[in-house]
This record gives sequence, structure tokens and C-alpha cells, in this order.
Amino acid sequence: MEKLVYLDNNATTKIDERVLDSMLPYFKEEYANPSSMYDSAHCCANAIEEARKDIADFLGVKNEKSIIFTSCGTESANTAIKGVVNQYGNKETKNHIITTQVKHHCVLSVYKNFKKKGYRATYASVNENGELNIENLLSKITSDTILLSVMHANNETGAIYPVYEIAHEAKKINKNLKIFVDGVQAAGKIPIELEGSDIDFYSISGHKFHAPKGVGALYVKKGTLFEPFMLGGHQENCLRAGTQNTPYIVGMATAAKLAKKSLTYELSEVKRMRDKLEDGILHSLKNAQLNSKSKNRVPNTTNIGFKYIEGELILLYLNELGICASSGSACTSGSLDPSHVLRAQKVPFESLHGSIRFSLSRFTTEDEIDYAIQKIPEVIKKLAKISPFQKELNEFGL
Repeated sequence: MEKLVYLDNNATTKIDERVLDSMLPYFKEEYANPSSMYDSAHCCANAIEEARKDIADFLGVKNEKSIIFTSCGTESANTAIKGVVNQYGNKETKNHIITTQVKHHCVLSVYKNFKKKGYRATYASVNENGELNIENLLSKITSDTILLSVMHANNETGAIYPVYEIAHEAKKINKNLKIFVDGVQAAGKIPIELEGSDIDFYSISGHKFHAPKGVGALYVKKGTLFEPFMLGGHQENCLRAGTQNTPYIVGMATAAKLAKKSLTYELSEVKRMRDKLEDGILHSLKNAQLNSKSKNRVPNTTNIGFKYIEGELILLYLNELGICASSGSACTSGSLDPSHVLRAQKVPFESLHGSIRFSLSRFTTEDEIDYAIQKIPEVIKKLAKISPFQKELNEFGL
């Protein structure tokens, strides 16, 4: 493969060299267990606390003690959801939990598990643009509702949801319910300001903004009680047991600082290149339709459906050309089922199985976008010739 054009940054991102450099001392010289009593251990413990301040600043909160370090976004989500339900719920009265149809499986699977145990789970819908009907969502809240989970930005379409407004209005209806926001796809792409909000939990994952895989964080609003998910030692103020992963925590904090500095570039140049890619594909192919229709979405993401073309074949042919993309969430890439997010948006059948997500980063270059705009239409036209839907594709000039 002569060329690599990586357009799957919502699945994972490359680690920034500056992030790696910040981590290396904690693999070599400063490798002590941060819970130990000697000086070198204190150095690691101090580095973790500095990182906690940086992540708090990244999330727009003043109290760094509200940050708990985890291994990933999935652990953070499980911690928040299970922690709330086990702390406040019971199957007789306080037994209602709400999320949306377009949530990531790290939430949907946990909700499914609680439903099997006798809890009532409600799933709010989205419109064809992928936007939540806020009034409809809020109407589902009752006095028995203990948890509402929403995402800040959708991993497949990039749609941004008004989480601050949702949390505020939800607490007006039921002041005792807890709000968990999955911020994994928002972190590093749009500003986050949790201070003063009604959000109780907010999760992020380092590998989505150029830190390594295997480290995440969970914001827990001061005074919010929950049952810890990981039990054992006293780490993370007894809220998440296990020896802290010093180099990865330091790396995520460095990545957070770099991401915050790069937000202007993300919101301008990355968005411009995303729009260029989007426009180039849609202009070249009459059978291409935009699935990312929300006016308010993160700047790096587009999702395009190619009518009457099989998505798996598109990805295989793009791979041969060095172009990396996705047919949906990385967690379900091994499944042949169409995206639950696009199904919730009622994307037509003829586009559903041929929908591809392209996601950029600040490391994406203009030359890569030009290459993708040239090669993607070529692939679609080649696949159109072997498609069983010749009559339908002829109508699009393919």
C-alpha cells in the first residue's frame, strides 16, 4: 500500500508525538506505583494530580477532584450508569431509566441488561436529520425516573445534542434524577463547559483526541453519590480501585491541553476539509445522499449513503487504495447488521447498507482530501457495474 489516507478518526486517532514524549519518562525513570510512600512514587502521584487539573480544565470545571481516571469510555459509561442505578434504584418504584435510540452500545447494552433485571428502559427517538425531539424526550420523565443518558455528539453522524439544555429542563421535571452525558465524540472537537451545568456525569476517552488507547475519565459532579464499579484499593478517592496508569493519564492530559489549543483549527480548517470532501463526493455521484443532516454537528464527521451499493464492498475497495473509513461504530464493524443510528433516522433501505462514515482529524491534509475525492467516486462507479441493481443505478447515470 503506497498511500494511507486515514478517515476513521471517530474509531480512534493517531497518538500525537508530543503526547508520546510526555509519557516516556513514566515508562522509564518515573515508573513507581503512585500509591507507594517513597519519593519517586510521590513524583508519579503528583503527575497524576496535575493531569487531573488539566482534564478538569479541558472539561470546563473548577474542581479537579470531580475527575476520576478510568481505562476507557466504556468503563466510564458503565461506572456512571450502574453506579446510579445501584445507588438509587429499585425494581418496585425507582425503576425507570431513559436514553436515546442512537446511543453507543456501551450504553445500550447496559440498559438492555438492566431491562432483563426488571427495570423499565425508555428510548427516545430522533428525526430524519438525526436530531432529538427535546419535548418528546422530556415527556418521558416520571417521578420513577432515576437516570437519563444522552450523548453530546453522535459517533456515526456527528450530530450534536443540546445536553446542557436537556439536563436543565430534565431537572425541572424531576430534580432527583441523574444525568449522564457520553462526551467521547465531543471531546477535542467542540468546547465543553460543565461548570454550573446540571450534568452529573460526563465521560471521555483519550484515544479519540490523540492520546493512547486504554485511558479515559469520568466527571462526577460534586456531591453526587454512586456505587463504585471497580472495588479494591483506595485509588481515585476510593471511587475507582486499581493502580493508576501514570504514563497514560499523563498522556491524556497532554492530549487534552493540545486539543483545547487546537479547537479553533478544528472548528475552521477541519470543518472546511470535511465540507470539501462531502461536497466533492455528492457533486460527483448522483446516487450519494448525506446522512449527516443535522445543522449542528462536530466539524470532523460526515456520513454518506451510496444508493444500491454494498457498504462492505465499498470499504474493501477503498482499503486497496489506502483509504480507511467505516460503515458505523468501530464496536460493531464486525456485524453485517445496518447501523442502528441510521435506522433510527429512517434512512431509506437503498442507502442504509451503503452508508459510509468519514471522520477527519487535525492531522488530515488537503492532499489526502483531494485523493479521497478522486478515488471514492471511482470506486462507486466500479461497484455500480457489478451491482444487481443495474436498472436503479442507470437512473443515476451509473
